[in-house]
Amino acid sequence: MTNKTLTRADLLHAVYVTGPGLSRVEAKQIVEVAIEEICGALEGGETVKLRSFGTFHVRAKRPRVGRNPKTGQEYPITARRVLTFKPSPRLIAAVNGEEFTGRDDDEGDPIPHTPTSSARPADL
Repeated sequence: MTNKTLTRADLLHAVYVTGPGLSRVEAKQIVEVAIEEICGALEGGETVKLRSFGTFHVRAKRPRVGRNPKTGQEYPITARRVLTFKPSPRLIAAVNGEEFTGRDDDEGDPIPHTPTSSARPADL
């Protein structure tokens, strides 16, 4: 197993080389719009489902009392929102080098989403 990290530049390059006739600028716009849409939805508290990949959820955590494990001193932890990710069964199988034979649990009719940016596919 290697320690390589997939970066935004790697995604841009993949879109550029696989997109028929796309310029680097157009490939960058596609990647940026996709990332902006995902981030905007999550910032708004929406769930983001990417079929065959997984689901991002925003969870609210209540305030609670934390404790320093060394001293035992208590301190307040404020309420916050956290991001969780649940990989799809297909992704789990792929990561484990197994063949996926089932049906993704997140398959079905897509839920309508209002884009957070003003970019439309025709603008790209």
